[in-house]
Amino acid sequence: MHPADSSQHERQELYLNGRFVLPEQATLSVMDRGFLFGDGVYEVIPAYGGVPRREAAHLSRLGNSLRGIRLQSPLTDDAWSAVFRRLLAPASRAEPGDDQSIYVQVTRGTAPARDHRFPAKAEPTVLAMVKPLKPRALSVAEQGVAAIVRDDFRWGRCDIKSVALLAAVLLRQEAHEADAEEAILVRDGRAVEGSTSNLFIVSDGRLLTPPPSRHLLAGITRELTLELARGAGIDCEERDISLDALRTADEIWLTSSTREVMPVTRLDGAVVGDGVPGPLWRRIDALYQDFKAQLRAQRV
Repeated sequence: MHPADSSQHERQELYLNGRFVLPEQATLSVMDRGFLFGDGVYEVIPAYGGVPRREAAHLSRLGNSLRGIRLQSPLTDDAWSAVFRRLLAPASRAEPGDDQSIYVQVTRGTAPARDHRFPAKAEPTVLAMVKPLKPRALSVAEQGVAAIVRDDFRWGRCDIKSVALLAAVLLRQEAHEADAEEAILVRDGRAVEGSTSNLFIVSDGRLLTPPPSRHLLAGITRELTLELARGAGIDCEERDISLDALRTADEIWLTSSTREVMPVTRLDGAVVGDGVPGPLWRRIDALYQDFKAQLRAQRV
């Protein structure tokens, strides 16, 4: 086999139930509760130059999600780290710009019968895999993205990162069909988050984001954004955001692990602020890119 071919196969390796295998070798039972019920949770961890971003925080959130569905973590934090290092090994030898995202999924496992009740005995199904992170399109920094506003019809425990993502699928598809990047969700008159992202607005020079609750996911990128902003002396506050405040905001941002901090410049077809990524977003984006560069510098 040609060395380049070997490297390609190595890059495609994934972890499934204690074994590292190629995707075509990975099999799951049709009786897996993740497949039948969406009975499981997941986590996504970006890795820059082979270095996971805030791995401990992501594993802590994974643990919170698992406890939320009454499952114990199948691996210790050290064991998870060993899996990630093995999966990221090809990326760690690549150029610094070769960034990856780690996807982790844990379900309640396979049961002998389709029964909503927890099985008496079942081993969790554990999956971890990596894929390249696409570089951000130049148009995002130059023009921003569009978003739409929709009612939040998701379940009441959005703080659990559940694999049952049908609501998010439908909402992101609505956004796609409206030529938008994301749907910003409103519950009881308050904007809570995007269908797959956290929400920030800038109003009168102050950076605002909804406080953690069961109605939104405590995003790791959200926390990093707040940390960077506070470190830069930017006035920040966690508070409820009304629909009117959203529509009259000077800037709107959406944050996620794989899309970083996105400036929204069009909301339901209306211009946000000056119609281009705002000055506060540019400050935060520069700090975020510096943070990534520091992670890449940690490569062994």
